[in-house]
Amino acid sequence: MSRYVVKRVLLAIVTVIIVSLITFFAMNAIPGGPFSKEKATSPVVQAVLEERYNLDKPLGTQYILYMNNILHGDWGISTKTGREVGDTISESFPISAKLGLSAACIAVVAGLVLGSIAALNRNKWPDRVIIFFTTLCTGVPSFVLATLLLLVFCLELQWVPAWSPTNPSYVLPVIALCTYPMAYITRLTKTSMLDALGQDYVRTARAKGVPQLKVIFKHALRNALIPVVTYVGPMIAGIVTGSMVVESIFTIGGLGGKFVTSIQNQDYPMIMATTIFLGVLMVVANLITDLVYKMIDPRIELE
Repeated sequence: MSRYVVKRVLLAIVTVIIVSLITFFAMNAIPGGPFSKEKATSPVVQAVLEERYNLDKPLGTQYILYMNNILHGDWGISTKTGREVGDTISESFPISAKLGLSAACIAVVAGLVLGSIAALNRNKWPDRVIIFFTTLCTGVPSFVLATLLLLVFCLELQWVPAWSPTNPSYVLPVIALCTYPMAYITRLTKTSMLDALGQDYVRTARAKGVPQLKVIFKHALRNALIPVVTYVGPMIAGIVTGSMVVESIFTIGGLGGKFVTSIQNQDYPMIMATTIFLGVLMVVANLITDLVYKMIDPRIELE
């Protein structure tokens, strides 16, 4: 296990470096720059700003200097706000994490419950209702659902207040984020459960008189969790780090919204720092997913 973890950590470091390289050179390939849109900036002032942010140096030198600063805990200074990027991330990420983890927990729990119900009532009315609902949910993008929820429940009915820093309401953003993964996990759980219920060890357990609930939860559901875990690990990281559009629609001050703004403003330090930070989270989530496999099924060999 320890050898596998060390190998995956080394691979993760290489992955993050590759992601940072692609992001850095793609970012600099876009015409313009952080200060090109500032009409009031004189050429002299712009030259001073470029020197301050090392933008006057060759791209290779810029990348090396930036990564060296990252290794020393310096995430850089935003070219638009003048604030430390690390401070911005530490303030905005907890909002995204709370939003994403809430949506992920609801999606996993509801998906497992609905998927199990659908599998145990195959071709009956509960199964048909659940499959119809999940098919509808998978066909509606999160940004469309978020817009509809905002228009109906915030503006028309005024049942739920719009999100604000002083009065945060996570209800609608969580619903918008959890709907698609919940529907996907439901369908995945149903398929895995049906496959597990048809295995010989389940039929043997039933023939021995093992109680139905024990057969379902100890034998069928546990083995059906492996495909679900494959999806859940990256899904959690994706929801926590990738709720950019939903955050923008509800004007939530999370990291996703800050990332979108930084791209629009060509805020190079913010783009790089956010990309590396989110990339590390995604790699860690995949590593945890692989380790959970071993906990669920000890027969799985980690190489």
